[in-house]
Amino acid sequence: MEQVGDVQVGDVKVSIIIPVYNTEKYIAEALESCINQTLQEIEIIVVDDCGSDRSIEIAQEYANKDSRIKIIKNVENQKLMLARFEGAKVAKADYYVFGF
Repeated sequence: MEQVGDVQVGDVKVSIIIPVYNTEKYIAEALESCINQTLQEIEIIVVDDCGSDRSIEIAQEYANKDSRIKIIKNVENQKLMLARFEGAKVAKADYYVFGF
């Protein structure tokens, strides 16, 4: 079984999918909220939807500190629903939720 940080991939109970498009003001607060949940067996999938601010750089700083955070980089803006779909395609948990 693949190890992701302190959590085995098979142990991931919930995938949190966060599409990111010009959310620089809010991304740090959203990621803090996710990583501070009482349920630790999570993965946080940040989908870069090609915004023009520093959102993805901020998310990458968090990903460098917490291995439960994964960044998916898109080639072009896909709008919210398609960005969510991209995150769902790589989600490892049986259950997932969407942020933002």
